Amino acid sequence: MPRTAVSTLASPVPRAADSDRRRTSASAVLRSVLEHGPVARSTVARLTGLSPASVTEHCARLAELGLLRESAAPRRSNGVGRPHVPVDLDDTRFLVAGVHVAVPYTTVALLDLRGRVLARRELKHGRTDPGRVLARAAEGLAGLFAAVPGRRPLGVGVALGGWVDRETGTVVEHELLGWREVPVRELLGARTGLPVHVDGHARALVNAERLFGRARGSGSVLHLFVGNVVDAAFATHDEVHHGPRSAAGTIAHLPVPGGTEPCPCGRTGCLQAELSERTLCRRARAAGVTDSADPMRVVAAAADGDPVARRLLTDRARATGRAAGPLLDVLNPETVVVTEVGVIHFEDCLDALREAVGAGRSATVLPTSFPESVLALAGGSVALDVLFRDPLGASPEAI
Repeated sequence: MPRTAVSTLASPVPRAADSDRRRTSASAVLRSVLEHGPVARSTVARLTGLSPASVTEHCARLAELGLLRESAAPRRSNGVGRPHVPVDLDDTRFLVAGVHVAVPYTTVALLDLRGRVLARRELKHGRTDPGRVLARAAEGLAGLFAAVPGRRPLGVGVALGGWVDRETGTVVEHELLGWREVPVRELLGARTGLPVHVDGHARALVNAERLFGRARGSGSVLHLFVGNVVDAAFATHDEVHHGPRSAAGTIAHLPVPGGTEPCPCGRTGCLQAELSERTLCRRARAAGVTDSADPMRVVAAAADGDPVARRLLTDRARATGRAAGPLLDVLNPETVVVTEVGVIHFEDCLDALREAVGAGRSATVLPTSFPESVLALAGGSVALDVLFRDPLGASPEAI
């Protein structure tokens, strides 16, 4: 009977597992340097739980990729021994592009690896058909690239409201834009020649808060985005909940008790119909505050002392807090972050929101960490999240 040959090849499963561990470890090192840099490698080892040898190896690899650099000034531990040469994020070589598609306009921007906006531009929509909107976004990015020479783009992040399938880069449905099954990744990738990553803007902003904002280190974060689109995102530690086909966070049609606004779905009092910026501006026009459809005109009137404008914004913030209450009861987050124009600009709106959320709930309620750049950062943070999750796979070598 012939002997059965025994393969000397190792199982592919351990190799795959090793690869996953390397990506996870590299991510932990890069995130630690982002948060604490300039920082000694020994401190990174302590913070991440990795061995000093592993940290040294990852730092060397990340430096080769241009993502880390050694700090110019070495440090001594307690003034004795060999000096430690700290490592820091290299934010001078690369950038990411961000695209945020709102209902009235698209924001295009360039960001460095710390999430700082280097350049931005708003492109008002003449038409909202996806081909035209994405073509103009690509043209706008090309202009910004020319204005910031000497940095290599790593990719494009796209954020927008509605139902966005992150895995396929597709907008499944955006009611206000009239988009259905739009392959954003494919269309914009063909025009830019860069990797394109797409996500919903509430999830994008949770990632921005997790990486660069005041919610960094929070055990769980609920983010509410209240614009023309109203949606939510929830993250525990480093994981944002997406659900099947990334449908999580769709709260537009949650009922608001006592709501009176008609909704395109045929019902009355849906959350988005009650809280949208369109409703805010319509009420402001009816009250004689402004004749504009721009919510920032309501903010400007309130800042100039118009009591009606201030009341409209405070009432909206209070309604947002009431809407958040049931979500807090279900999810019990440690931190709640709200992106809403009144809460961003006025302390009394934030107070009204917190009061409506309820003093009995233990969550810390915060306005967005990025009041001056929230839409620009929303798009860019989609690409930056990919980079910081897998710096080896999303590195310049992979582009």
